[in-house]
Amino acid sequence: MILFLLAYLGGVLTIISPCILPVLPFVFARADKPFLRSGLPLLLGMAMTFAAVATLAAVGGGWAVQANAYGRIAALAVLAAFGLLLLFPSLADRATRPLVALGGRLSQSADRADRADRADRADRGASSFFASLLLGVATGLLWAPCAGPVLGLMLTGAALQGASAHTSLLLLAYAAGAATSLALALLVGGKVFAAMKRSIGVGERIRKVLGVAVLVGVAAIALGLDTGLLTRLSLSGTARFEQGLLDRFHPDEAMPSAGMGKGGQLADEGAFPSLAGANEWINSPPLTPASLRGKVVLVDFWTYSCINCLRSLPYVRAWAEKYRDQGLVVIGVHTPEFAFEKDPANVRKAVRDLGIAYPVAIDNDHDVWRAFRNRYWPAHYFIDGKGRIRYHHFGEGDYAQSERVIQRLLAENGNALGNTGTVTVSATGAGAAAGQGRARSPETYLGYGKALRFASPGGLVRDARHDYAAPVSPQRDAWGLAGTWTAGREKASLDAAGGRIVYRFQARDVHLVLGPARSGQRVRFRVTVDGKAPGADHGTDVDPGGNGVVDGQRLYQLIRMQDSTAERTFAIEFLDPGVQAYAFTFG
Repeated sequence: MILFLLAYLGGVLTIISPCILPVLPFVFARADKPFLRSGLPLLLGMAMTFAAVATLAAVGGGWAVQANAYGRIAALAVLAAFGLLLLFPSLADRATRPLVALGGRLSQSADRADRADRADRADRGASSFFASLLLGVATGLLWAPCAGPVLGLMLTGAALQGASAHTSLLLLAYAAGAATSLALALLVGGKVFAAMKRSIGVGERIRKVLGVAVLVGVAAIALGLDTGLLTRLSLSGTARFEQGLLDRFHPDEAMPSAGMGKGGQLADEGAFPSLAGANEWINSPPLTPASLRGKVVLVDFWTYSCINCLRSLPYVRAWAEKYRDQGLVVIGVHTPEFAFEKDPANVRKAVRDLGIAYPVAIDNDHDVWRAFRNRYWPAHYFIDGKGRIRYHHFGEGDYAQSERVIQRLLAENGNALGNTGTVTVSATGAGAAAGQGRARSPETYLGYGKALRFASPGGLVRDARHDYAAPVSPQRDAWGLAGTWTAGREKASLDAAGGRIVYRFQARDVHLVLGPARSGQRVRFRVTVDGKAPGADHGTDVDPGGNGVVDGQRLYQLIRMQDSTAERTFAIEFLDPGVQAYAFTFG
């Protein structure tokens, strides 16, 4: 329920975002018409069409985006024609003559002589409702609201969870919020227009001004201003407030890790879901719940560039080794977050490099993820010998409790445990446990789909090569680019040597998910902290002088502070072009 409320509030906020400007002329062009028969159907058509297209775009892939591109062209044509009808009354008269005649026949009115009366009756009829609905559908195809944190959360969830009524309802709630704020503006605008007509009698002039405004809106959308300049201006407006709402309500924490019941009893959380959706298996032939009956199973959802997953893996490996002979089967379900994590060769290399010997299911289509109704990396599901889920844990930590659950389930299954102590893990590099206390800086994505706190002048330019300047004095957790980059939905790609990324952070560790643009390519880089080489504070992928090489698509540990975790300015300069940067994580 909280997520639906956040979606609705996020939609309401679009009215104060510059990126809604191209849509406003289409809405206000109906401001002087009856709201129930004109404004309301327009807003309904707009909201429903946006929700449908956004759902398809989130879960349908490129074909849905391509289909919507053709829909946008058709919508531009419809709305351009609407603007011309407003601008030229004689053209409107000829275009609406069939509707006027139909309205006259339906009303069986004897007075057909006056064109204004006929048009007014037709406007009050069903033809006006459906005409407005059609305009709303066209507007929904063109509507490109700012991808702020709330909408980003919903689209990411839709992509991971797949098409569902829940996905569509969330997007509809967002669209309904926008429609609500537009409806209020429309009602106020209608009264203003009516007052202007009564006081100065300039109805025809207003009509022509609206026609020009509609045509300007069509031109703005055709030129890409709705997804370019206006969106960049908007990101600095409502994103901070939206992020505050998300941080306040924490919708992602709606499903906490399970706890033991009274007397240490474990609950029955349902049957072992199917594993049939896996695209490929590593270290094992395909496994099924039926083939695993009689075994205690730990299912670990992970992805190889996730720092939280990497820090929990040493424990999962230790459990797999310690309890293998007592009947424990560990299954890693690799469900990707980024596109490069879908490459089976990358996953196989990560499995080898991380020393994972237990079965790993490649879940590129998120079928297993959805079968478990999972939402987290990492997520651990503990299944007993009868094929029932008895416990789950989301995120890092609480390893002793998880191991006690394994021991309990093995004992229930009749296995002698022997050593009932808990494993001791001493991991190094990125797999080492997080520093004491909570890291202050949050996970930060560099693709515009989820980007927050971007501080370079001018904002992120979507899907286009652009020269950026680094922020001069970034505030904590703000970041920026310098040099020639192309910002994509999930990554920023460097187009010329000498590009930099700057981040004002507060944490012990700095990690960055990086990869070369081409397989086999090597991209040299140099990192600094407060303008100096890191020295003893270097990470495992950097030498004391701050030098390193991007040679694969993975998470790189760049900084590990030895002493203070005060605010610092991190910078990484790439000496070669072709790097792709995805996300910062801290520890």
